[in-house]
Amino acid sequence: MYRGITLSASMMCVNWLNVGRDLEQLEKLDIDYLHYDIIDGLFAPDFTMGSSIIEVIQENTKIPADFHLMVEEPSRIFDMFTLVDTTFFSIHQECSKNLHRDLSTIRKKSGRPGVALSPATNLDVLEYIIEDLDLVTVMTVNPGYKGQPIVPQVIKKIKKLKNMIVQLKLETKISVDGNVNAKTIPDMVAAGADILVLGSSGLFQKNMSIAEAGEQIFRAIDKGLDTSR
Repeated sequence: MYRGITLSASMMCVNWLNVGRDLEQLEKLDIDYLHYDIIDGLFAPDFTMGSSIIEVIQENTKIPADFHLMVEEPSRIFDMFTLVDTTFFSIHQECSKNLHRDLSTIRKKSGRPGVALSPATNLDVLEYIIEDLDLVTVMTVNPGYKGQPIVPQVIKKIKKLKNMIVQLKLETKISVDGNVNAKTIPDMVAAGADILVLGSSGLFQKNMSIAEAGEQIFRAIDKGLDTSR
């Protein structure tokens, strides 16, 4: 955590030929979470890592898991994952026919339940469940491929969500996912983001090390926090 902002590294963006090396660098940077995107090819047009690969990574690190399921009817695969009380486990509102039941199941399995919202999804869908959430993930790009440009309207969505949480006196955290980098972080943090999911444009850049990218991110957080005062 840096100045109250939690950092979550997007594992779909690691160098898969050198996962162990990247993991060591993430640990040296004191990354708070490893973010796992689970995509089934139905809700979003891509496929990512499965539970067996994730288990190998988790067995070789103490960094807790932050799961993001982009999966139709996600409850059908809940039993594939090991959840503990530090595990964020987010499902998409757009994918669940019985969202409250699914969130309750995650809580019973010891996970910290979260809901992810695509850019065009209205915050009104949270009205009757937000008290049950540890996390709301605001997608700043459309679910699917990495490297997409940010949808600019989501900045005001983050700010509106932050106001809602404050008014309700909740401890629900706001995570932002998609094109989170040195250019976009200041506005995200100033709007009220608590957790930054860092991928190919932020932490795993081709032209610099993870440590160097981390320094860029810290400076961007400083800028955003100073602006919000």
